[in-house]
Amino acid sequence: MIDPSQPQSAVSAAGTQPQVIIQQVQPPRRSWVTRFLFISLVFSMLFNFSLFSQVQQHFSVSTGPIERFHSGDALAENKIAVIEISGTIMPPFTGKILRAIKKATEDDLVKGVLLSIDSPGGLVADSHQIYHELTKLRKKKPMVVAMKRIAASGGYYVAMGAGENAKIFAEPTTWTGSIGVIIPRIDFSEIAAQYGIKPDPLKTGKFKDTLSPFRPLTAEERDLWMHILDDSFTRFKNVISENRKTLDAKKVVELATGEVFTSTDSLKNGLIDEIGFEEDALESLKTQLGLEKVRVINYYTQPTLMEVLLGSVQAQQPETMWKTLLEATVPKAMYYFSWAPGIPTW
Repeated sequence: MIDPSQPQSAVSAAGTQPQVIIQQVQPPRRSWVTRFLFISLVFSMLFNFSLFSQVQQHFSVSTGPIERFHSGDALAENKIAVIEISGTIMPPFTGKILRAIKKATEDDLVKGVLLSIDSPGGLVADSHQIYHELTKLRKKKPMVVAMKRIAASGGYYVAMGAGENAKIFAEPTTWTGSIGVIIPRIDFSEIAAQYGIKPDPLKTGKFKDTLSPFRPLTAEERDLWMHILDDSFTRFKNVISENRKTLDAKKVVELATGEVFTSTDSLKNGLIDEIGFEEDALESLKTQLGLEKVRVINYYTQPTLMEVLLGSVQAQQPETMWKTLLEATVPKAMYYFSWAPGIPTW
């Protein structure tokens, strides 16, 4: 064994074989203070990055949705815009659809519009907002409608925005119709009674807690909500009779039972004009416009940096989930083909 205090020369002179001893020094453990400072630095960087993004978005000029090539002649100057309405019609997707409609309206190179619908409907107000903007668009540019898997209730309502001169195509397997209004509601009063749960709201009027799931509706409340529903229902029927040459008010009333129709039955009942696919609707519009070469485009709304960075994080926050739960209890009149609120997929 080598004495570390003995010089190396002496060891060699003694004729012994030198040995090398390697000592592995353990690195010092990071203290909790170091870890805390590191985590704080990361959060500080993210926070400052988000603030920078918000300032950038606040002072930036919005150019609306991004135009993307869909089909046709990529070098053609004249364009046909495809406006897609997909999933449940509700915020924030309503705003994206409205911006696409506005861009197609203002673009002088867009000569016609194909309205592509794959939606079970959605909120009454949002459906009518889209319909209203489409009535402005159709005054400037011809339109056709292509219905895909489903174009029911609010999905059919927005199709009426194309106007009485617009041809409506539906695929062989399309479901459409479902003309009516619904306010989803569940009565938990019997379950609440079993567990001793009794609603006791503090309110300023007898209708302030109407539609509470913890007690049955009174006859007076039911009459109130039926009056509200009838107003939206009448508007729905009028929108159809005003925009379908094949349907008068009497026929619309006969069809407005909430029933969903196959494409074959829809054609027989005058809800659509032809069974065909999106490419058939495009060819029909090209013929109407007299264009041989045309560039077909659609619109894409790019998510903001904040939506990408914080969207999934915010969705998991307790306050966000609580807000979602509270919003689910708010009465929502819907042109919707379902007994329960839907999840947007667009």
